This record gives sequence, C-alpha cells and structure tokens, in this order.
Amino acid sequence: MADEQFSLFNAGGDPGADPSSVNFDAIPTDGALPIVPGIYPDLATLGTHCRGCQRCSLAATRTNVVVSRGSPTAPVLIIGEGPGQQEDEQGLPFVGKSGQLLEKILESVRFDTEKDVYICNIVKCRPPENRVPTAVEVNACKGYLLEQIRLVDPKIILLTGATALKSLLGVKQGISKVRGQWMEWEGRLCMPIFHPAYLLRNQSRDKGSPKWLMWQDIQAVKAKVEELTGG
Repeated sequence: MADEQFSLFNAGGDPGADPSSVNFDAIPTDGALPIVPGIYPDLATLGTHCRGCQRCSLAATRTNVVVSRGSPTAPVLIIGEGPGQQEDEQGLPFVGKSGQLLEKILESVRFDTEKDVYICNIVKCRPPENRVPTAVEVNACKGYLLEQIRLVDPKIILLTGATALKSLLGVKQGISKVRGQWMEWEGRLCMPIFHPAYLLRNQSRDKGSPKWLMWQDIQAVKAKVEELTGG
C-alpha cells in the first residue's frame, strides 16, 4: 500500500534546509515545496498561508481552512485528525459534538481553553465525508503543523486518535493499546488519548471503560503540566 510505503514521520521538509533557500510566497500553492523548520516568523503569518493554501486536493472541497484555536503560548497542544462538517463551516477545530465533549474533559481538570491549550489538526481542510486523510494530504500539510508546534512551544502534546498518533510519531499501534502512555518526540512529552468522537460512541462510565480511562489520562496530563510549570 502507498500509505505503508510513505514515511509520514519524515514528511514536512528537510530539518537541515535553509529557510532563505525556499520560495516563501509559493509555499501555499506548491505542494512539492518543503515547509522547512523556522520558515514562519509567527503564527499569524502561518495562518495567512494556511487560509490561502492549495497544496493538496482538499482545497477544492473545503468551505473554510481550519487553522487553530486557543492560546499561542499554551503549555498543552492538542492535535486532532482533521475538520468535520461543523469545523469546516465555522473555520475552527473541535466545535461540534466532539469539541463540546473535549471542552468538558478539559474543564474537568480546570484547563482554560483560552489560556492553557492550543488546538489544531493534522490536516487543515475537511476530507470529503470525513474520511481519513491520505498520506499525500498529510504530507502537504504536515510542515504547517510542525511550525505550529515550534512556534507555540508546548510542554505537552496530546494526540487524539490513531491518525494523529501515526502522522506525528509514526506509531501504528491502536490507541487502545498505547493511550495514556508518555512518549517522547523531538524532546517533547506526548500522550496518545482517545478521540472525543470515540467517547461519544462509548457512553459507559464504568471502571475500565473508555470514558473512565480518559478521566485517568487527563488527570495525569494536568499533574504533569503542574509539575513542569511549577503549578
């Protein structure tokens, strides 16, 4: 399969490339052009490029580009798979039912979504029928994500669902097997967690259920943030 042959882990550009050697203005229109680390001076400039992006075929079917929401200096960065219908309509990530549940999960440990988290996706445009983004689509968009991570500089990255986990860390194991585990990537702490959409399909709160496990995970994240930031 092409997906298996394509290295998502190494997608997004040569880390040793010189930003001055890249045609900056052509980035949004040329999917083959690398988005090299350090090329964006700030999140506002990155957002402008994202909103005018034509790097892959998802541009033809989107309503809005979904860049991010939350604090640009947040200690926690949350990565989803891609926008759904409501996100596509509003231009913001996690604003549908999954987003409402995510808000409740964050509020349960007193995370302020305007101050403590920065939320974005693997791809910035909605895949048709909410399908999983292809390797080509992930590769075209991944440089934007890597720059978001660099510019926000979070203490912790939360990966919601298997696509986010595979696309950033290259881990192909199912979320059920690795959720709640601390992993290190590029010197940062990461934790795979259940996607809120999965929790909506599994309503039980019994011990060992996905919602119960999510409660354990988000408490661990809160404790780690307090440890790293001095409370």
